[in-house]
Amino acid sequence: MDTQPDPSNLFSGRGTLASRVALGRAAREQAPRATLAECKIGKRDPLALLEASNVGRVPELIPIRYGRMLANPFAFYRGAAPLMAFDLSRLPRTDIVVQLGGDAHLANFGLFASPERRILFGPNDFDETLPGPFDWDVRRLAASFVIAARERGFATADQRRIVRRLCETFRERIAAFSKMDTLDVWYYQLKSTTLLAIADSAEERSKELAVIDKARLQSSRSVMSHSTELVNGRLRIRELPPLVYHIPLSNKREHKQYDDMIRRFFADYRLTLSDERRALFDRYELVDVAIRVVGIGSVGTRCYEALFMADGECPLFLQLKEARASVLEGYLPASRFPNHGQRVVTGQRMLQSASDIFLGWSKMHHTGNDFYVRQLRDMKGAFDFTTFDVEDLAEYAVSCGSALAQSMAKAGDPALIAGYVGKARAFDAAIERFALAYAEQNEADWSALKSAVKAGRIQATRE
Repeated sequence: MDTQPDPSNLFSGRGTLASRVALGRAAREQAPRATLAECKIGKRDPLALLEASNVGRVPELIPIRYGRMLANPFAFYRGAAPLMAFDLSRLPRTDIVVQLGGDAHLANFGLFASPERRILFGPNDFDETLPGPFDWDVRRLAASFVIAARERGFATADQRRIVRRLCETFRERIAAFSKMDTLDVWYYQLKSTTLLAIADSAEERSKELAVIDKARLQSSRSVMSHSTELVNGRLRIRELPPLVYHIPLSNKREHKQYDDMIRRFFADYRLTLSDERRALFDRYELVDVAIRVVGIGSVGTRCYEALFMADGECPLFLQLKEARASVLEGYLPASRFPNHGQRVVTGQRMLQSASDIFLGWSKMHHTGNDFYVRQLRDMKGAFDFTTFDVEDLAEYAVSCGSALAQSMAKAGDPALIAGYVGKARAFDAAIERFALAYAEQNEADWSALKSAVKAGRIQATRE
């Protein structure tokens, strides 16, 4: 299929619920649900695709990226979003367009805070966000559960059951959202209390509550307690080479140029905030900036952390993360935004039920690199799926399926999606078959990377 999605028509709003459901059902004629099971990738060089995605990254950090991807098939999958974008673009797909997260795997869902300081659950990484076929995010998320289940040694039957739970939840929730008032869908939040209610046992509720309580303690003040130090009487971000370090500046001229660059960056960023949040930001004074190496797929992209202080004792940590073109842009219409940071911020605001009050974007004018800005670790929390048993992972699939459905309902037309996926299990069966097949492909690609490193074709640094 070569139908290109229209990014200006994520939600038509036209017609009755029944007519829009019918349109979604009619979309099966062009892309039958069974075709979503197809996983005939064809011949391609996974290493060449990964190398192409390194263009523009900081060269000395690329071996760290590969070192992290070598750890296991799931770590490879996290860093291989460019590979899957290439593969999905060559497989059958629907023409039902939503704002995609673009990298929907289970580790990119977690806890975050609303401005009212409620702990919510949902997608939390939007570097690759772009309008596209809704099934791309579903298939990437489903495959991630199979890969994680294989990592834990779960039987194939259990892998299938986990994906069925994910798809069944997604279908049921998208149908429910399609019948809700449009404003109610926009206001809907998947709260931490809902996660606790989904838990099948008191033991699971206890584990989840521990993660929620830990997230509640994450703040700029907690970051300051272990990530800063006094240097010559000045508060500084503590270095942890090669992951956290300051740019070496040899003379006063370089210091001034760097300071001017950073201050211009934040002056431009400030203008992307709403008036009331700009007034809040103006209470803070910039104290220090350091480079921070993050993630797996993001390694090699430019990322900074900045420490601000208000009243001499109130810290604010902001993360500045480089926003490159989405990995999907080679296969879907390019972003309409002049700054990729704005693309990421807009996608996050569309997909999350509530967003960081300091979310904004800017550009480093001396290099032309786009960035988005957010608070660092503000009430963030993640569940350690590497310790999950089968029931834990199935339960987590329910949570992720619910969150993905809510995001798509908020950022797209849930009636179209509900009409396409239907009430029967044809959609579930197709996604299940695809997920198991793609897990095999992912493992083969991971093995190719290991062989290339062993042969000396690719340099990898294990931390």
